[in-house]
Amino acid sequence: MTSLTLNLNPIIKLTPEQFYQLCESNPELKLERNAQGELILMPPTGGETGRSNSNINSQIWFWNEENQLGEVFDSSTGFTLPSGAERSPDVSWVQKSRWDGLNPEQKEKFIPLYPDFVIEIMSPFDNLKKLQDKMREYVENGCRLGWLINRKKQEVEIYRPGQVEVLKLPPNLYGEDVLSGFVLNMQKIWQ
Repeated sequence: MTSLTLNLNPIIKLTPEQFYQLCESNPELKLERNAQGELILMPPTGGETGRSNSNINSQIWFWNEENQLGEVFDSSTGFTLPSGAERSPDVSWVQKSRWDGLNPEQKEKFIPLYPDFVIEIMSPFDNLKKLQDKMREYVENGCRLGWLINRKKQEVEIYRPGQVEVLKLPPNLYGEDVLSGFVLNMQKIWQ
């Protein structure tokens, strides 16, 4: 099952508030919206992708609990990027000062800023080019570090402003200057 893109623009251009209400009214659907306003309907992930996502999210969460440098978010969290796209990375992190700068209402809805760090885990039904475009979109909107994990090819594409690096079967990934001191153990991800 692949994701579907639905272009409602000829009929209606949803405001950010209307898109939020659409998502709230249809919690069984996982929806994103690209910068052109097209809706992207994504199927749920399979067991292995979900297991990997939980493993990665827990590693980042424990590191963040220890360091208190920001906030960690799961794949259900929506971000409104400066481009107008509304995206939900599999794992994301926002620096504490940026999160603390939001008011309570902003924290309750889709977060009106870009994540500092994102991870997308490629599912068997995902299209690699679309995920690569999504990773570039994060970086073009301010994200400082992103990892696209392709379990099938056992590769990780590391996205930084102006640079993409591909690693084959890395045992660990490093948070660099974004997640200072964080090391992601990839052993269970490759199993």
